[in-house]
Amino acid sequence: MTSSYLWIKAFHVIFVITWMAALFYLPRLFVYHGSATDEISKDRFKIMEHKLYTIIARPSMILATGFGLGVLYLGWDAFASRGWIWVKLGAVVLLLGYHHYCARILRAFADDKNPHSERFYRMFNEIPALLLIVIVIMVVVQPF
Repeated sequence: MTSSYLWIKAFHVIFVITWMAALFYLPRLFVYHGSATDEISKDRFKIMEHKLYTIIARPSMILATGFGLGVLYLGWDAFASRGWIWVKLGAVVLLLGYHHYCARILRAFADDKNPHSERFYRMFNEIPALLLIVIVIMVVVQPF
């Protein structure tokens, strides 16, 4: 392992952590926003959701993906023939789709449209945790 590989890997992990923090909190805001009844609360949630997405979630996703591609590129010879990397990449693709679906929900709330029930948001909130479990197990345990 080269020094540059380790630096890229470290920054990948840092931005994955910040991205996941945002993906854990944003759907929780959707739960609260969906159940808000007064305009002051709804407006406050719009601001919070927008700032969380644009200042933390989106940049973290971009940087985590960019550094992840760097790790993948530099370690491709070691990774390509291992099954776990393909499961991890599949889970990452699902996480990227989840991230973009959050943006769609955020835009709907910004337009004063609540596309789902509070129950939906509570279940939706669990998806990144499940994907994170799969990703961490694949990377750490490398079961196949």
